[in-house]
Amino acid sequence: MKYFSLAFLLLASPMLHADENFISKIEPLLRKRCFQCHSHNHKISAGLSLDSRSGWELGGDSGPAIIPGNPDESLLIDMISLEQMPPEEKLPAEEIALLVEWVERGAPDPRKLNNAHSDPLDWWSLKPLKKPSVPGNGHPIDAFIRSKLTEKGLQPTIQADRRTLVRRLYYNLHGLMPTQLEIEAIANKQDEFSWKKLVDELLASPRYGERWARHWLDVIHFADSHGCEHDVKRPNAWRFRDYVIDRLNADVSWGKFIREQLAADVFYPDDPQLTAALGFIAAGPLELSRASTAPVTFDYLDRDDIVTQTMAAFASTTANCARCHTHKFDPISQEDYYALQAVFAGVGKGDLEYDANAEVKKRRQDLENLRSAIARRDETVLLAEPYINIVSEWETAWQKQPVAWAVLEPEVFVTTGGGTLTQQDDGSIFAEGEVSDQEHYIVTSEIHRKRLSAVRLEVLKDERLPEGGPGRAANGNLHLSEVNLHWFPNHADGAVKLNIARASADFDQEGWTSAQAIDHELKTGWAIYPKVNESHQIVFELSESVDVSAGGKLVVTLKQLYPPKHLIGKFRLSVTDVEGGIAKALPKAAFEALNKPADQRTTAESDAVAAVALEQYVEKALAALPAKLVVYGVSSSWSHAKRLANPQEPKVVHLLRRGAIDQPVHEVGPGTLSVIPSLPARFENIDSKKESLRRAALADWLAHPDNPLTWRSIVNRVWYYHFGRGLCETPNDFGRMGGKPTHPELLDWLAVWFRDEAKGSLKELHRLILTSETWQQSSLVNSNPIDVQNLLLWRMNRRRLDAEVFRDSVLQITGRLDLTMGGPGIEQFNKSQGPQATPSLDYSAYDWNSENAGRRSIYRVVWRGIPDPFMETLDFPDMALLTPKRGFSVSALQSLMLYNDDFVLNASVWLAESIKRDASQKDWVRRAVGLCWLREPTASEAEAFETFVRTHGMAALCRVLLNSNEFLFVD
Repeated sequence: MKYFSLAFLLLASPMLHADENFISKIEPLLRKRCFQCHSHNHKISAGLSLDSRSGWELGGDSGPAIIPGNPDESLLIDMISLEQMPPEEKLPAEEIALLVEWVERGAPDPRKLNNAHSDPLDWWSLKPLKKPSVPGNGHPIDAFIRSKLTEKGLQPTIQADRRTLVRRLYYNLHGLMPTQLEIEAIANKQDEFSWKKLVDELLASPRYGERWARHWLDVIHFADSHGCEHDVKRPNAWRFRDYVIDRLNADVSWGKFIREQLAADVFYPDDPQLTAALGFIAAGPLELSRASTAPVTFDYLDRDDIVTQTMAAFASTTANCARCHTHKFDPISQEDYYALQAVFAGVGKGDLEYDANAEVKKRRQDLENLRSAIARRDETVLLAEPYINIVSEWETAWQKQPVAWAVLEPEVFVTTGGGTLTQQDDGSIFAEGEVSDQEHYIVTSEIHRKRLSAVRLEVLKDERLPEGGPGRAANGNLHLSEVNLHWFPNHADGAVKLNIARASADFDQEGWTSAQAIDHELKTGWAIYPKVNESHQIVFELSESVDVSAGGKLVVTLKQLYPPKHLIGKFRLSVTDVEGGIAKALPKAAFEALNKPADQRTTAESDAVAAVALEQYVEKALAALPAKLVVYGVSSSWSHAKRLANPQEPKVVHLLRRGAIDQPVHEVGPGTLSVIPSLPARFENIDSKKESLRRAALADWLAHPDNPLTWRSIVNRVWYYHFGRGLCETPNDFGRMGGKPTHPELLDWLAVWFRDEAKGSLKELHRLILTSETWQQSSLVNSNPIDVQNLLLWRMNRRRLDAEVFRDSVLQITGRLDLTMGGPGIEQFNKSQGPQATPSLDYSAYDWNSENAGRRSIYRVVWRGIPDPFMETLDFPDMALLTPKRGFSVSALQSLMLYNDDFVLNASVWLAESIKRDASQKDWVRRAVGLCWLREPTASEAEAFETFVRTHGMAALCRVLLNSNEFLFVD
């Protein structure tokens, strides 16, 4: 036994010596020289902590600080040897030598992080949810709150009076006041009064969704403009706002609400109205200038905003803190962060069209499928039984009314380029001379018809042109970028621009179709390659025929802009008055087949006729469908030019060293945080080439019953909006940089109850909270010094009306509140052209008597970079930032704004006028106090106010009442 003990001591002694050396010399040196900038108890500069072995092993922004046994490769030794660290006082040579010798010996370091950081997952918000036992009888919320109060030697305050509670409830759920009559009726009720019934009535009102939608829009920094340098309006963003209102009123479960906003297109394809939910991902700012000048950088930064918003809103985590290095406080790696970026690597932001009606969507999809079958000449479809009659009827109509084209005789024809146009004997025009990069051909002609329904452009082959034409490009091609038609009636001032409904050609080059000649995009157009050395035609049908019987001039402008030198070589223009969609450019095969009896046609010829007939059938059927709705959202089909392109595979995402775009490390696949052991963090069981499945996988992870972050997050948010403070005071950060819950057992009980018993119903959660005695407490303050901040909720918190509630309440009592729901945002400013893309907005010039001025504040346009000064002064948030909690400021500027802003001045006059109109003079003061304070004035108040009115007028009294604490605060 003694030999074993001796051997153990011989083996252990070097380590014991090393530990003693570190403890006696190295650790005091690090503490003295380095801990001020590199320890958890002070700060962690450059991401490097030196207060544990794992700290220097992990390293900071530049990688590991120490390579044991190799001081020459150790960054720490380099920094102190080059006298770059410490920043103020350099290390003496003997201390440097001590550290070098320590690293040479393998850098023995027995330290570990303190217990709070030893297990990264040992943190309250990451622990699995378990439902604690309720500590007592009665309402569970009251039981948990009073248990903590008793523990601290506190007693809850008294219940608020009924008048106060009703006013508090209306503001809480509706953001609007009750009327004095409503309060009096409830206050005077005796035993038959049911508080729960009143709560249910208010939750059933559509006003509830309008109030609580504003909270969610704060959280996700939703606004009606892009923000950043090019702060232009998003005219269709409002549909997402309406979606949130509708879904909150419908009390959709929280899990479904998550899935809708992240992947409605995947989970609910048969409910297309939910497409508007995809506005969630597009809610944040969009830096348009960087999107065009530095697209790769833009992609990473835009995805960073989406990741930040999604994880903060749904899971209360700061995943974005791991963009440049592993999160310094929470167990979130860079790998996790970039896996989240990869989830959104296939989407772009833009105006997304959709059918809100499922039947219309299906009909449109069926027609598009038929169009695809036509394009690929699928005989099983073209000659199928359902379509035989359609083809037959079309051919009969075509044969009965053949299109008669009248060739135009050009009177004036000019080009804006360096070439020359010459009229030919057959009425055509030939281009020769210089081939400019871009040219417009402008042709003016008389029309000898009674009506005009379509214009035909023939591009004609000619041996004088390259490859026989009909274009002047070296390969005989041409590109027609855009066509404009104007009609100048005789004896009339000005021209009428003719609207082209559709274009059709006998041949379209791949990617350059007839439709692109009228799409108003100057870098698209119609082309005919490789069908050169052939004549072609394109027909432009008007949306409605035009009466040209009185005579006049038709001006046709042919724009040829892109690519350079792709000009038309020879062309001819014709017109017709035939209507009904017959005037189309038919492919040659179809035209020739139509001149044969049907029973003598080949299968290919029958296909050609059927294709033309069914294509026109599809066009008419599509045109008859209701117009698509548009929402500013996300799609996998967006290009930066804001045009729909073919859906692409998601872009490759790399982990970036220090977050630098030019320092990619390795590719990262889609996934999420590795903080919940029971849920996989990488989405390996999906087809990752389909970007929508990536979003769906993240939605499933967030909405999973085993995700403790999600369920704690939402109940904490709801608690915050009811009490003015969350059970955890940092609603967007449940990590170590955030707060700890004051009542962790209550938070967990609520999370489990909300998930399992309430089935994710927010209205059930509201009912539970609002029926508690804790919520119904008075806000009276006592002198008890134990809990001055009211963290333990021994009383209710008194709160000032927020910006929207103040504005809406003022409109309400003046009788000007317009409760119309939904629709495009209301611009409560005068807008003019700015020096660049961002417009100039003048809020002070807005006419408060204009139409829609009385709409609720939820419906006003929120311009991200140019906020309303009045609303901003009352702490309306900066919509460039996520706002989990609104600020509460008290300043002289607020008092000045509330007393002197045009809105308040106008409202004071409106209120005074309505009182004078509806009440006798002796009741003016009583009526004003009743509207603003929801009670009768006391005798002393009535006397003082009547004296004030005689001196200063009724509008002045209304102005005072609107600025009073009794109006501005909720007890």
